[in-house]
Amino acid sequence: MNKHYLDAFITNALQEDIGDGDITSLACIPENKYGTAQLVIKQKGILAGVETAHYIFKKFDNSLNINILINDGNKVNNGDIVLIAEGKVISILQTERLVLNIMQRMSGIATSTDMYVQKLAGLKTRILDTRKTTPGMRFLEKEAVRIGGGQNHRMGLYDMVLIKDNHIDFAGGIEQAINKVTDFFKRNNKTTEVIIEARNISDVEKIITVGGINRILLDNFSVDLTREAVKLINGNYETESSGGITLENIREYAECGVDYVSVGALTHHVKSLDMSLIATNDNQ
Repeated sequence: MNKHYLDAFITNALQEDIGDGDITSLACIPENKYGTAQLVIKQKGILAGVETAHYIFKKFDNSLNINILINDGNKVNNGDIVLIAEGKVISILQTERLVLNIMQRMSGIATSTDMYVQKLAGLKTRILDTRKTTPGMRFLEKEAVRIGGGQNHRMGLYDMVLIKDNHIDFAGGIEQAINKVTDFFKRNNKTTEVIIEARNISDVEKIITVGGINRILLDNFSVDLTREAVKLINGNYETESSGGITLENIREYAECGVDYVSVGALTHHVKSLDMSLIATNDNQ
């Protein structure tokens, strides 16, 4: 978790929500009023975001006392109490929505990821996320994938080479694209993992002939073609299936022998996990 990104995100999110003042709380609640609230789960799933929630509470008001009862990555059920927040009521109320928004979405992603991971029990294939994330929340959503048992693909355009179909077409072909990446590395004294997308078996054959890459991404291949491609690659490069992967067919793809399966739905097609922050007493 990059604390620089997190700090900037929290600052912007609170400014978006509070603006020049939480007028409801300021009108209803005395500044020196203290109280306690519990974060209560209302739906079965995998918990994610509790450490982030703790950080938000303490960054906003370091005097708040946050007692974490259930940690990230644990299974939760309806009625479970995740944490107890105690301190200034206004501080609790002003951070409530941001904490819930983050934890609900992260827990939804972790829960979805866990469902995919369970489908691959006993196989070597690992689940990857994609860049299909909510702008500004990518680092949180990818953390949720990790908490749910998946692995992170590249964070952005800067930390890995992924030669996709458009790169290949604009570069003039597979060989030209790979050679240009190799030349770029030499000129800039740079190296990263190189993945290239194959659209068909012919592409796989060309990529194997050219070489110079680490992983072949089999994009929108059928199960039968995936099996053929994996046999052709013969373990000389890592393999990744992507496109059209669902809970219903992911095991079939994995059983073809691919090393990775990337699933955009982990982060772009997610139902948040239901939870609430509920006041429990009146201290002063």
